[in-house]
Amino acid sequence: MYDLHTHSIFSDGELIPAELIQRAKVAGYRAVAITDHVDQTNIDPVLKNLSKGIEKMRPHLDIEVIIGVEITHVPPPLIKDLIIHAREIGAQIVVVHGETLVEPVPKGTNLAALRGRADILAHPGIISNTEAEIAAQNGVLLEITTRKGHCLSNGHVAKMAKKYNAALIMNNDAHAPEDLIPVEKRKLIAMGAGLSEQAYYIMEQNAEKLVRKILDK
Repeated sequence: MYDLHTHSIFSDGELIPAELIQRAKVAGYRAVAITDHVDQTNIDPVLKNLSKGIEKMRPHLDIEVIIGVEITHVPPPLIKDLIIHAREIGAQIVVVHGETLVEPVPKGTNLAALRGRADILAHPGIISNTEAEIAAQNGVLLEITTRKGHCLSNGHVAKMAKKYNAALIMNNDAHAPEDLIPVEKRKLIAMGAGLSEQAYYIMEQNAEKLVRKILDK
């Protein structure tokens, strides 16, 4: 299993990074990405602190840890430049907080994330035909999420991904220990979105490919 969208106390998560990593390992995850919420005001210190601390811990960890960010509620015209900046200052993975049904995310966020070639568009809500097509063209992974509220549009996201052959990934968007759910529950959530067990394993393969790509850089 992989969770490439998690949060620590550097944003709105409950756990310090070390405990988040340890709990993910014990729960059976092969890799975890720490992707705290950022905008222009906090991206530099968040990535600096994560990078410095994780690099010291990395030799002693029995799990792959990816350092990243989730660009959140940023005005759409500024998203592409922030994606570029995040990578320039050390983000190994860039997630953009999509137009979920349960938060007032600015309209145009999905499109800006896809055109800016984020790695993952998180919980994209009622993603449009154009957006799903661009996701496929630009290789941006669309997220099927296990998180309450955000998961309300999973079925629509799955349907649009299938229509345009866009790649999917399953993430927990973990904020607390109980969010690191076991494989059987993840499979059930995938089935609830209209996906098969085979489709679930393809999502896991997509996560593994992204991890390998990051680590091979």
